Amino acid sequence: VNILTHCNAGWLATINWGTATSPIYHAHKKGIPVHVWADETRPRNQGANLTSYELNEEGVNNTIIADNTGGILMQRGEVDMCIVGTDRTLANGDVCNKVGTYLKALAANDNNIPFYVALPSSTIDWDTKDHKDIMVAALTANPSQYSSVIVSNSTLVTLMNDGLVRSLDDLVAEHGAGLNKSQLITVNGKVMAVAFMANAQHLFTRTDMLDKAGVSNIPGTYEEVIAAAEAIRSAGLMEYPVALNTKAGWNLGEEFVNMYMGTGADLFKAGTAEVSVNNDHGVATLNMLKSLVAYSNPDFLTYDSNATQAEWEAGNLALATMWGSRGSAVLDGEGSVDGVSSNTTLSAAPKWGNGARPASTLWWDGIGISTNVSDEDAEATFIALMNGISSDMVKANNDAAVWLVEGYKPSPASAGVSETAANGAAPYPMLPFMGTLHGALGGEISDFLQGAESAEQALADVEAAYTTAAKEKGFLK
Repeated sequence: VNILTHCNAGWLATINWGTATSPIYHAHKKGIPVHVWADETRPRNQGANLTSYELNEEGVNNTIIADNTGGILMQRGEVDMCIVGTDRTLANGDVCNKVGTYLKALAANDNNIPFYVALPSSTIDWDTKDHKDIMVAALTANPSQYSSVIVSNSTLVTLMNDGLVRSLDDLVAEHGAGLNKSQLITVNGKVMAVAFMANAQHLFTRTDMLDKAGVSNIPGTYEEVIAAAEAIRSAGLMEYPVALNTKAGWNLGEEFVNMYMGTGADLFKAGTAEVSVNNDHGVATLNMLKSLVAYSNPDFLTYDSNATQAEWEAGNLALATMWGSRGSAVLDGEGSVDGVSSNTTLSAAPKWGNGARPASTLWWDGIGISTNVSDEDAEATFIALMNGISSDMVKANNDAAVWLVEGYKPSPASAGVSETAANGAAPYPMLPFMGTLHGALGGEISDFLQGAESAEQALADVEAAYTTAAKEKGFLK
């Protein structure tokens, strides 16, 4: 039985058999052949340093793997089940565990692999029903339980809505001289968080295919991507050389957002929740997406990131936009046909239409400072955190993440995300109603891409679907 686990939930973390490791040890004791895939669990490497150590002590066969390897192992049928522990379990069943657990759950669901959480009753919080409420409750107290929080695109919005994190403008001016512009998460003109690591979708290129097609440079714009795709098709190398993550729903919505953000235009009327995409920028965005999918497999509306990576490793693509987190798995040579990994180059997300910034969005992790602490505590906390995400820290942990911090040296696998950030990609919009628009986009633009309606009609459908949902949720009257 091949079992994948994440972080450490064994006897070093708890007692006796541990939690996630308990069924593993019991199976081993009963003579059931067990092999464990132990995620290294960056940046602290609890899986590599603790879980693997425990398993070795108990005589359980195990292999340490990079955090991003789990998905491809599941695709190959080399994982029978996932078992993880939990730091906190909410009344609605939400599980809070080490960063990275969510991605394993998504990959398991996508590959129809059972995913179990082994937990003691002491971890259940019967009074909290939503994972975002954990931070809200801690920061609502005055003084708050924490002076700082780790935030991301989505969680920052919740905390800002309740006034629980403060503007960092003064602290950045006084103590943030070494911060890069891409680290300053600005909302309504105020710095509300400082990002330290990121992920983004960007361009993957088969340089050998470009060479054979007579294309001398890796595309820097989507117009150049289309030209390269035409050259590859005309040379008889590939009929469908391009792929984006265009699966109907969330993925398709994300592709529209990325492309639209490349125009520099706003998705909403200034200062309101009123959507504004049925315009020249929106029409141009749809037309660019349609031009790209003309070089994609006719089943492009089924392509999520797993499908795109699989097609890439099978040697069926020459140009694709994929998440930067796919880079390591694509370049490691495992699961790819000969010549794919060695000829793959990761570069920045392309620009288009004379836009000044890449057609992508940054998904970041960063720090925020509580409103409900004294200014003195806020300043001391900010100074400590700046030391924690310093260039010296990055130098000592360069390959642990795609850092946005000065001094980071990107690897070939992280170069695309790093270049996308450096070229000025905007963060994914941090607005409470953005998810509602994202859903409307993912559900309404596929008909246009299939030639069933005009761009203007598709965008009118998007705005109508969004407006209805936004009124139901109270964003609009």
